[in-house]
Amino acid sequence: MRYKSQKDENFPVAFFLFPKEKRALINAYYQFARMADDIADNPSLSSEQKLNELNNLEEILLGKDCSNPKFAVAKKLRDAFLEHNLSFSLATDLLIAFRQDATGFVYQTWAQLCQYCTYSAAPVGRFLLALHDESPSTYLPAASLCAALQIVNHLQDIKYDASVLKRIYLPQEVMSKFKVSEDMLSSPCVSAELRRCVDALIEKTYGLLKDSEILPYIVKSRTLKIELFVIFCLTKSMLYKLKKKDFLAHGLKLSIYDRIKAVFYGLIKGLFAQTKTLNSKGL
Repeated sequence: MRYKSQKDENFPVAFFLFPKEKRALINAYYQFARMADDIADNPSLSSEQKLNELNNLEEILLGKDCSNPKFAVAKKLRDAFLEHNLSFSLATDLLIAFRQDATGFVYQTWAQLCQYCTYSAAPVGRFLLALHDESPSTYLPAASLCAALQIVNHLQDIKYDASVLKRIYLPQEVMSKFKVSEDMLSSPCVSAELRRCVDALIEKTYGLLKDSEILPYIVKSRTLKIELFVIFCLTKSMLYKLKKKDFLAHGLKLSIYDRIKAVFYGLIKGLFAQTKTLNSKGL
């Protein structure tokens, strides 16, 4: 089974950019999400077993006594949320998405996939914004950015998801339009049909980035501006790789150069970007 750590993520949180007093909370949140994700992705568990374990995580997060050390991450996050006065929905929303993963939900439309992202990804954005006491007006563009990140991860993991997890995130309507069959997702190399299908989804993902591009300019925190510009740069680098390379034949990862370029870009843009104020027309 494949387990991820923070260093394995293409879009890891840059802990060094956050105040020391926030890092323990961020780590607790990450560990909770990582455990829930690993449960949902565990091919050795049945759907019923996955749901039971995810339910245990939620019950302990919401106050049930924790006697099993396996679920201690939920108790740790509960204590951290209470200390920082954060809403438990930032974590329970994630579990809605992981339950869909556990039961093998099939996405018929792009809208359904984006709805999934409102639970699987958007809560992470709201969490980081809440840590910086940002305005709720930042949540909508943040949701678009988080959806883009989630879909990029789905696209680069097409083969693993289909062959190991028996899970498909490509919308069925898009697969049908480009005549993509399920067996194409596990092939040694990308077919012409799958190439056109993924290219269409890449364009839709660029649309999500367009919807979110205002975000670094409306957050107040300078460190968060830097982090956001880094993420935008990394996301575009991965989308370029997905469009230009055979993502089935070769696992796509961001290079050291990609990361250095993104950090440099993020620092330059973040340090000089002026904060904009939203009005009734959006700006």
